[in-house]
This record gives sequence, structure tokens and C-alpha cells, in this order.
Amino acid sequence: MVTLTHTAGSYIAGHWTDAPPDAVSVNPAHPEEEVLRFACASTNDVDDAFAAAGDALPAWSATPAPARGQIVRKVATMVENRRDELARLITRDQGKTYPEARGELGRTIETLYFHSAQSWANAGELYSSSKPDEEIRTVRRPIGVVGVITPFNFPLLISAWKIAPALVHGNTVVWKPATVDPAVTVELARMFEEAGLPAGVLNLLLGSGGEVGKAIVSHERLDAVTFTGSVPVGRAIAAETTGRGVRSQLELGGHNAAVVFPDADLRLAAGEVVLGAMLLAGQKCTSTRRVIVNRGVYDAFVPLVLEEVDRLRIGDGFEEDVTIGPLVSAEARDEVAVEVARAEGDGAGVTAGGTIVGSADRDGFFLRPTVLTDVRPAMRIAQEEVFGPVTSLIPVEDDDEAIAVANGTRFGLSTSVFTTSERRIRRCIAEIDVGVLHVNNQTTGTEPHVPFAGRRSSGSGDAPPEQGQTAREFFTWLKTVYAEPGA
Repeated sequence: MVTLTHTAGSYIAGHWTDAPPDAVSVNPAHPEEEVLRFACASTNDVDDAFAAAGDALPAWSATPAPARGQIVRKVATMVENRRDELARLITRDQGKTYPEARGELGRTIETLYFHSAQSWANAGELYSSSKPDEEIRTVRRPIGVVGVITPFNFPLLISAWKIAPALVHGNTVVWKPATVDPAVTVELARMFEEAGLPAGVLNLLLGSGGEVGKAIVSHERLDAVTFTGSVPVGRAIAAETTGRGVRSQLELGGHNAAVVFPDADLRLAAGEVVLGAMLLAGQKCTSTRRVIVNRGVYDAFVPLVLEEVDRLRIGDGFEEDVTIGPLVSAEARDEVAVEVARAEGDGAGVTAGGTIVGSADRDGFFLRPTVLTDVRPAMRIAQEEVFGPVTSLIPVEDDDEAIAVANGTRFGLSTSVFTTSERRIRRCIAEIDVGVLHVNNQTTGTEPHVPFAGRRSSGSGDAPPEQGQTAREFFTWLKTVYAEPGA
């Protein structure tokens, strides 16, 4: 039986720092329960991490790619062997239900195995030359020292889908996870250490985004940064890195729509919309924030949505039949409650939820799943992402308006469309400006072998998508070699 860490520092150059803990993460369902006490990194620690990553880079990049992949594969096996234990840790530290945490572990294992196998992929291409004795080829080289900044909602999965390809393709990493639920990320770093990853190749820094994250992004030894989080922070990262020639990959959330056309299976659509909006307490970047419904079926659709919401059960994620856990913190819960109240003041109908359950110091950070009706596209709630169990129903007159409203925010991450018409499906593929389109299922869900990226304010412009074989496009650069045989 592996003993979980209850106190931790940062992991730098193959060693765990021993500074006294000055921060703590708690169980969002029972805030009186401490999960991890940890020491926040200093700016000196950031410098040490970059020095270690820089020193480790030449040897690690020279290590054969299959050997690098084998270490990632060992970690995948460790995670698989500890699946139940790690899922329980995620539920305690992040608040998601145990089945959701088990699902995250499953996707993490798949992701680690997938990227470990990419170590056997071709490392370049051979081209014909106009000269008879010349060979032209390309080779892929690691980008260098990569900053990895990961969010709270999928603490293990998103860390794995950034770190694994970075390491497999020969880079070294300086990594800052979210501080609200860092316990499982500490365990991941311990598993890489146990798997034999050389000192300095992976460095874990625990601390705030305002201090540690900012120091990572501004560091002179940074070659690339991959970040998942809010639009304002992402834009600040882009502003900081672009002028310095530092490559950035930004996944910045979304204001995802589900479009319900008049020929849709309304029962199916209602079930998928509620799952997409409410699971993980609405704390997914791909959660369904807006439901755009043809007015001809609107009155029939609303009761079906409310019926599905009534089936949800709020509570501790370990309790049987609980489908919605708490939000990750009191601040997160209160921000969502404020936005719901503002939407009601703007004229939206609150037909389900909208109230806080319990108190922050006793009963956890719960908020009832909320459905807002008769929302107008120009309302703030229909334009700005609210990271919680809230979705807005927006009636529209026809297909043209539905597609215009779906495209009518600055975001472009994920959209679902519900229709039985192949013609409508083709039109949505052509005209809805998002990185991910789902047909007759919820807006959430990714697979490791498929590219994942957003458009407009949801993404990072020219950076290659995360996941799939496109992951290596971000973590490597191409060198072209013209070679003639020697004498």
C-alpha cells in the first residue's frame, strides 16, 4: 500500500524542498478537513528549477525517444495500479464525484500510454533532391525548457496531457499546478521520480499564479509555455512571451453552446444538455453554458430540461447516487451565485437552482444546479463564461439565428448540435466557428488521440492543438538537412 503525502514542498533537481508548509488545500465538501499542507515556492525556487531543467536538457534530449517513452509508460502503469486510491484523493481535494474522478483516472492512463507510444513515431521525413548525390531530410528537435501551468478541474489528466508529450519529445519541464487542489499532482511527480526520470527533467513548483506562475512565464530560460486557464491570464501570458520569441499554447475556456433544432430528439437533447452543463459542477472549459432552442420547440423543451435537473443529487462525491459535488472553493461558489443573481436582475428567469446550499464553514461549497430561461443573447450571462452549474436557455426563430447566436460570443471552444437532418449537420460543420463540434451529444469529452483546441478567445492563435499527433508540433521544431556524401 502506497502512503499518500500529507505535507509537501516543491520538487526541484530531483529533490523535494523542505521549507515549512505555509498553505493548505481542503476538501470542498467538508472544508474543515485538510488534505495537503504544502510550502509555496519562492522566486529563488523558480530560478533553481529553470537551472535544473536547463542543465538536464542536453542529456535528456539525447536520450533515445523510445527510452523516454518507456519512462512515461512506467508512470502510466503506476497510475493504473493506483487508480482507486488516486481517484479518492482527487474527490477529496477537488470535490468531483468519485465516478467522475475514476473517469479522469481512466483518461489519464489512456493519455500516458498514447504519448508513450508516440516515442516510436517518425522523427522527420526524407525528400528528393535536385542533385543526384544529395539527400534532404528533416529532423525534429525538442523546443527546450517548457513551462507547464495546469488548472484545478482536471488536476491529473491535463497535467498528463501536457507533461507526457513534452517529455517524450525530449524537453524538460518546469510545472506549476493549481494550488487549490495540488495533492494528486504531488503524487504524479513522485511517480515520475520512482519511474527513474533523471533529476531536473521534471520540476514541480507549488505556489500561486500571481507569484510563481508569473515568474515562470517571465523567466529568461523559458523556451515555451503551455497553459490552461482563464482568458485574462492567458492574454497576459501571450503579451509576455510573444515579443521574446517564446512559444505559447493557450487553452482559455469557452462559452459553449448546444443548438437544439426543431427536428431534434428533445428527450435526448435535454439529457445531454444537462449532463454537459452540470457534471463536475459545471467546472469544465467545455461545459454547456448556452442552450439555443428553436422557438417552435422551446415550450416543450424547457420542462424536459427541468425534469433532468430534478434527477440530479447534490452532495459529497463519495455518497452513493450523488451526481453533483461542490465547487472547488467558497470563492468559486460565490462568484457563480453573484452572476446568477445578476442574470435574474437583467431579466432572465431562474426556474431551477440559483441558491447556495449550506455555509462555507460547515457544509461545503455547494450550489444548486441552475437553469436560466428566456435569456437574450446580449445579456452578460450569455456572453461571459460562468464557471459553475449554470446554463442559459435562449429561444431563437430559425436556423440562421441559431447559428449566428452560437457564433455570437468571443469564444470558440466546443458546440453541440441536436438534429436529425444531415443537411443541418453539414451546415453546422461549415459555419459554426469552434474547435470541437459534437453532433447529438454533450459539449464535453475529449480523447487522447484527437487534436483539441479552441478558436478565437478560446485558443492561442497559431499554436498547434493539444493532444493527438499534433501535440509534437508544439513541443518540437523542424530542422532541414541538406547532406551530400563525404569524400
